[in-house]
Amino acid sequence: MGRALIVVDVQNDFCEGGSVAVAGGAEVAGKVRELVEEAKEHGYAKVVATRDHHIDPGDHFSDTPDFKTSWPVHCVAGTQGSEFHPKFAPAAAAGALDAVFYKGAYAAAYSGFEGATEDEQGLAAWLREHAITAVDVVGIATDHCVKATALDAAKAGFATQVLLDLTAGVSHDTIERACQELRQAGVNLSGDPAVAGG
Repeated sequence: MGRALIVVDVQNDFCEGGSVAVAGGAEVAGKVRELVEEAKEHGYAKVVATRDHHIDPGDHFSDTPDFKTSWPVHCVAGTQGSEFHPKFAPAAAAGALDAVFYKGAYAAAYSGFEGATEDEQGLAAWLREHAITAVDVVGIATDHCVKATALDAAKAGFATQVLLDLTAGVSHDTIERACQELRQAGVNLSGDPAVAGG
């Protein structure tokens, strides 16, 4: 049974100082880097990452966002905000990632399973091609893209776990709802997420 680590959206715009910053994002970026650098010791056969990569995502961007389906401009392709956070980027630069999946170019995309590599291979197909049957999901934000990615992983038939200690979320209430939804979908949860304001 092959196990993979999926690192979700550890990008500048989702960490402190970014346009849609999540408190605790930078700290999580550093912890995720450590895990990625020690991936083999933790039993991961593969390590992949997802990136928000917006070109023209339509009404996903708004000057008056509701922070549910519309958001301030973020992670525009080619901008500093879309780059991996400096605390995580060295792992990517060192070749520790086996693949990167870009999502959301022309529409909203929360789940890494909506993304594709530069040669347009989707995440589910890539994982199956590499004999992966189980995934651990980490990254930002617990209650949005981490949740969506984990739900899609479970739906696709992968044994799925979210390592909450290596996620950062927006609020206690939305994280609690996300965790409830994940448990109901058969996703295993471990640890506690970083939370805005606490």
